[in-house]
Amino acid sequence: MKYAKRIMFSLFCLTLVMGCSSEGSQSTNDSISAGLLVTESGLGDNAFSDLAFQGLAQARDELDITFDYREPFDEDYEKHIEDLIEQDHDVIFGLSFSTAPSIEAMAEKYPDQQFVIIDEIIDLPNVTSITFKEDEGSYLIGLIAGMKTETDVVGFIGGVDSDVIRKFEDGFSKGVKDANPNAEILSKDAGTFDDDQLGAEIAREMIEEDADFLFPSAGFTGTGSLQEAEEHGIFAFGVDSDQYFVAEDAVVSSMVKNVNVAIYDIMDQINNEESLHGEHIELGINENGVGLAPIRVLELTSQEQQTVDEAKMP
Repeated sequence: MKYAKRIMFSLFCLTLVMGCSSEGSQSTNDSISAGLLVTESGLGDNAFSDLAFQGLAQARDELDITFDYREPFDEDYEKHIEDLIEQDHDVIFGLSFSTAPSIEAMAEKYPDQQFVIIDEIIDLPNVTSITFKEDEGSYLIGLIAGMKTETDVVGFIGGVDSDVIRKFEDGFSKGVKDANPNAEILSKDAGTFDDDQLGAEIAREMIEEDADFLFPSAGFTGTGSLQEAEEHGIFAFGVDSDQYFVAEDAVVSSMVKNVNVAIYDIMDQINNEESLHGEHIELGINENGVGLAPIRVLELTSQEQQTVDEAKMP
């Protein structure tokens, strides 16, 4: 069952993309086109990769662009990037730090090709870097967990240890401690973004240590953590997208990371004949880069809601 939603999403993507198959289709000459290299977890992660796909699907529907994508399950990123370059896209998007070395190498090899890297910074004139202030969004999650925990034990589950994951954890931890200095914060990295069973196992370990709120930032691995929280009747928080549907009895809110909006905005910029200049774009709460999904499952008191609302203000 845990893989069913992933398979269904992949089939949905094939329907959405229509002429843009994962095996490669040439873009039309009179249309702006984009290539997308998702993470090694592929589509169906209910998070990062899916958001990027959704951003391009929206741009296709509203801006009349075309796009193609690659799922680098074999982690041969350069090969998949070369495939997309051969299609002569106006821009190629790469997701996460794992793709960054290959994006940098290909950008140096093909200086006339425009690239966008998400979650890393590459200092090249043909690479636009987009990063997010994940700590700002996860701080809000931490506040809620710190205010509502009854056991004074909460847990953070990371994917692969990286600067981005540490930003998620640091913001969460600060929010918890600001709301509840007595709270204990359990933390463990799974070492992967692609193992829902491992995510469930780590969640069980933390639940056994009395954690009553879990915040996984671990891609598809985190899906297992959310579902395990639901099975044990405790609360959890989603990440990147609104993950309420993953575990509807457990997910209080999600720290949304608007990768889809950032990608759509880049395509809108190109559509308006505005050139990319290889700048670094950093997006936080004020820039609509991160925020909170609706709060469900439990209710905040008026004072608790005020605390969260004030934390969103500049």
